[in-house]
Amino acid sequence: MSCPGQSAETSPAPGPMDQPGPDSASSFPALIRKKRDGEKLRDEEIRRFVRAVTQGGLQEGQMGAMLMAIWLQGMDPDETLTLTREMAVSGKVLEWPESWQRLLVDKHSTGGVGDKVSLPLAPALAVCGCKVPMISGHGLGHTGGTLDKLESVPGFNVSQSPEQMRRILERVGCCIVGQTEELVPADKVLYGLRDVTATVDSLPLITASILSKKAAEKVSNLVLDVKFGSAALYTSLESARSLAHSLVSVGSQLGICTVAVLSRMDGPLGQRVGHTLEVLEALQCLEGRGPSDLRQLVTTLGGCLLWQCGEAGSVGQGAARIAAALDDGSALGRFQAMLQAQGVAAGVAQALCTGTEEQRGQVLSRARAQEELPAVQDGTVQGVEALPIAQVLHKLGAGRTQKGQPINHRVGAELLVTVGQRVAKGSPWIRIHHEMPELSEEHRRTLQGALVLADSEPFVPSCKIAEIILPRGSRTLEELMGEPGLGGSRALLSSA
Repeated sequence: MSCPGQSAETSPAPGPMDQPGPDSASSFPALIRKKRDGEKLRDEEIRRFVRAVTQGGLQEGQMGAMLMAIWLQGMDPDETLTLTREMAVSGKVLEWPESWQRLLVDKHSTGGVGDKVSLPLAPALAVCGCKVPMISGHGLGHTGGTLDKLESVPGFNVSQSPEQMRRILERVGCCIVGQTEELVPADKVLYGLRDVTATVDSLPLITASILSKKAAEKVSNLVLDVKFGSAALYTSLESARSLAHSLVSVGSQLGICTVAVLSRMDGPLGQRVGHTLEVLEALQCLEGRGPSDLRQLVTTLGGCLLWQCGEAGSVGQGAARIAAALDDGSALGRFQAMLQAQGVAAGVAQALCTGTEEQRGQVLSRARAQEELPAVQDGTVQGVEALPIAQVLHKLGAGRTQKGQPINHRVGAELLVTVGQRVAKGSPWIRIHHEMPELSEEHRRTLQGALVLADSEPFVPSCKIAEIILPRGSRTLEELMGEPGLGGSRALLSSA
């Protein structure tokens, strides 16, 4: 293990793919049956399956059957590693200058409500000397996608070729782009099928999907924000921890120094949900302001990456460097440069990054209507449930039910209260931005159910970060003990 600070040696590339015989297509039902019955697939069998997925040698029903067999029977660590490797080399693999190798970093989140972490994190890491070729996605279901947020900025272009990405990284140090057609085509096929075959939550399939893209990016260091809670893919800490351990273990075997942060996703991250509103809140974070839970997650994830690539002696020191980049305006300046490098007009980028809240709102445009809901009783805010809010916003046009569906970037919600705060009956607690003449009674009922009140004294809410999982065999585990923001507890740390 080369983590932290040493150049990661990539795992040996798979050998030439086996050339299947003329009757190979007839053997796929046997392969599906083998996994259905719980048997272990050999490396060459997995390789042949991925190749057939990529080249169109399988019927859609056969691919769906294999996904369901994997969902039912699982895959052992060796199978998961092989699947990830074969998917990574199913298309083009990015190449970078050798001098960048140690500093190539990326972050991935398993999805949440109000999760705009990538927007301030990427430029802050670039200020600290990293190269950040961040490949992100659009939202599907109740979770918003990073690309959707950035596409609410007029002119921002998420489609960048590998050559354009390299030029942007040379000038700016970071870019946030979409997955190209050439990059990991096997994942593009299987990801779409997983959504319609109810196999999204398969641990080996999630592991392979996430890490195959990162391996094809050729990053050396990766931090994973694995969410758990009522609005996350995995609701329990235990199930999210299992995924995190799988990701860290497989990532490490691929030659990527990988760390996972387990974070809570019961309530929204920050105070704003919805694409344009989240851009505005990300800009606050880039100015050293904004919600404390967002800042803590940004600095901790960034601190992990700076520690991993040897630019900081500990996660705490790395977090302090990220915080300084937010506070002194350098990360905001880098974000403005990234906007311009990806197609945003200079005047628009400047107005967005240096203007007032009102000027920023004019750049991004506002929804036609706003409605505030009152608290129905006195009480202390025990929590604000993220899922009901996301579901209502989805129905109002902020989300999509199928890939490629257009969305309304202006729809969103602002929380007007924080957990632990005492509120009075009738005082507004949420503001909904929408395009309808008015909210329906069903919408209002669902939203009111998201506010959890109790007749108790104010209290301090739980920290968003529950645990940090390091690569097994890391020799610097003690460097993270007692760091500010990590709770000073060994219970937060474990090895995959």
